[in-house]
Amino acid sequence: MPSTETRSPERLRYHYTVEKELADRLRNSSKSERAELYKTVYDELLQRVTDHPQLADSNIFSHEAKVANQVRLVEPLLNPDSTFLEIGGGDCALSSEIAARVKMAYALEITDRLVPKPMPRNFRLILSDGSLIGLPTATVDVAVSFSLVEHIHPDDVVEQLAEIHRVLKPGGIYYCVTPNRLFGPHDISGAFETVARGLHLVEYTNGDLARLFRNAGFERMSVDCHWGSRRLVVPIPAMRAAEFLLGLLPWNARIRLAANERFYCAMDVRLVGKKRIA
Repeated sequence: MPSTETRSPERLRYHYTVEKELADRLRNSSKSERAELYKTVYDELLQRVTDHPQLADSNIFSHEAKVANQVRLVEPLLNPDSTFLEIGGGDCALSSEIAARVKMAYALEITDRLVPKPMPRNFRLILSDGSLIGLPTATVDVAVSFSLVEHIHPDDVVEQLAEIHRVLKPGGIYYCVTPNRLFGPHDISGAFETVARGLHLVEYTNGDLARLFRNAGFERMSVDCHWGSRRLVVPIPAMRAAEFLLGLLPWNARIRLAANERFYCAMDVRLVGKKRIA
């Protein structure tokens, strides 16, 4: 849980109870039911948990800082001729910023109600059921997602990865960022459990996601590690070995290690998958 959490234990318990209830709806739903549930569960969460951190007045400043950091991570992968795709665009603030740096920017979302108007002329929103991507095969140079995959039903993750692989050009990149399961839970369950039970339907390690990427057709994968301004490409076998050793530690020991910001950033999930050049 964030160190800035100020709510009472009773309010945290209430938030946890509501989120777990909503998450169970998603976990136990059919594919057709999820298409609608993805649109409604987060609205219901904010309606019922009126002191949710996302409703805080200061959130706009943290959001701007988050988008700026995302641009910093993604920008080195792009050039003026790139076609960019954000999976789970939300308010599409990242896609809007990236549009000024590329030829075309797309964002995939299940609803357009968070997207402000007007948006850049070289931006297009693609509405989706949570898995399918309405773009022709081999049209995207760089696809990214930030803190998305953990919110998606595991059955839909498999389908979505196959779709991302399909729309990428040969040599195209999918950059996937998600919190590492070994330091979790990262949703409200972290105040009460050692495994995610809230709207993080599944949390992953780099090794977990690498297996899913490979099954979807990605053949070249690595982890993009950061220490402040330093950036290092780590091969999957090396990261998998590090995660194996980390996973041998008790949960409390892993959480103590996560308090070290440099160590946490080094082990975060920033998986880069590349589509094979035919």
